[in-house]
Amino acid sequence: MMNPFLFFILTVLILQYLLDLVVDVLELRSLNPVLPNTFRDVYDEEKYASSQRYTRVQTRFGQARSSLSLIVTIGFILVGGFSTVDMVARRLGQGSIVTGLIFTGILFVLSSLFSLPFSVYFTFVIEERFGFNRTTLKIFILDLIKGTLLSVLLGAPLLAMLLWFFESTGEFAWLYSWIGLSLFTFVMQFLAPVLIMPLFNKFTPLEDGELKEKIIAYAQEQDFSLEGIYTMDGSKRSTRLNAFFTGFGRFRRIIFFDTLLEKLEDDEVVVVLAHEMGHFKRKHILKMMGTSLLQSGLMFFILSLFLGNEQLFAAFGMENISIYASLTFFLFLYAPISSLISIFFNIFSRKYEYEADVWAVETTGKGKALISGLQKLSVHNLSNLTPHPLNVFLNYSHPPVLERVREIEE
Repeated sequence: MMNPFLFFILTVLILQYLLDLVVDVLELRSLNPVLPNTFRDVYDEEKYASSQRYTRVQTRFGQARSSLSLIVTIGFILVGGFSTVDMVARRLGQGSIVTGLIFTGILFVLSSLFSLPFSVYFTFVIEERFGFNRTTLKIFILDLIKGTLLSVLLGAPLLAMLLWFFESTGEFAWLYSWIGLSLFTFVMQFLAPVLIMPLFNKFTPLEDGELKEKIIAYAQEQDFSLEGIYTMDGSKRSTRLNAFFTGFGRFRRIIFFDTLLEKLEDDEVVVVLAHEMGHFKRKHILKMMGTSLLQSGLMFFILSLFLGNEQLFAAFGMENISIYASLTFFLFLYAPISSLISIFFNIFSRKYEYEADVWAVETTGKGKALISGLQKLSVHNLSNLTPHPLNVFLNYSHPPVLERVREIEE
């Protein structure tokens, strides 16, 4: 008789794969070759056809990756791959926490090696084919090295802390772990813009001029403090357009990709800023962070119920029971709960996007500028204008652009 945990894990992996496959098929079938009227002034037929080709290529690439990932994951479980990694880590004769770091580190390396060819192909073949890629091989390798070093320097101490809590603090270990992770996440909100992001990109204060004056005037009008307004050299990796906020309170920064400033008019940039500001003013950021913290607390509590479960370890062919392996195996059990929670997060996220659009239009009076800005973002990023509703429901954190435009017009 099959181990019940193994049966559950394999069932979840296969059902998730089949669901994704169905969504992909529906997504491809929903592509409409007829250009929507809303975009006729900004999208030519050739560019629109290119966006649909991009959606097809991306989707099929994702299918190939997920198919191979499913095969490798199931194979790794069934042949006792986790047990082999555990034995390698234990042979070094270190304490439980260091052994846990080695165990997790080996799995991280294996996962990274699996993902690397897909990342290379996507960046240098697919993105290159559709005119997005500006990443050189040197930048790609440096990003890989920096990302790996950051994962070690930040991830290892965090994991060591969690392992120590679960090994040393008794029945409330899940609570201490939750508090520790929450504090780490909060601190990183302040450190990331100052210490981490500059490792990958150059941030330059927005030069004086009419655009900066408009932004400052609007921020003062809305009583919104900003530590600074910066441009980021996103163009050294991609031609995509984007903008975002970082930090909290008086440490808030607005970051514009240099590509966005090249393509959007001043009023469009201001109203995009107003949209992002709307998220702060309507407390969307705090609500999502609070909900995320509650979700992580739930995850740690459920995790505490499965620590050291013998049948769970037997499902992975493990000879020895450990806290560090429990953390890894629990992620397989938690996957369906995580998927359900992400659906609810997306529902609220899409609602908040509409509310931020309303804020932007009401506070700037520039509804047409917001529409044209959204249109340009969609065109230059080759966004799919006609996603299938099931894909939107399951995976979209933002409403489809046609629906956003329709709401703004109304």
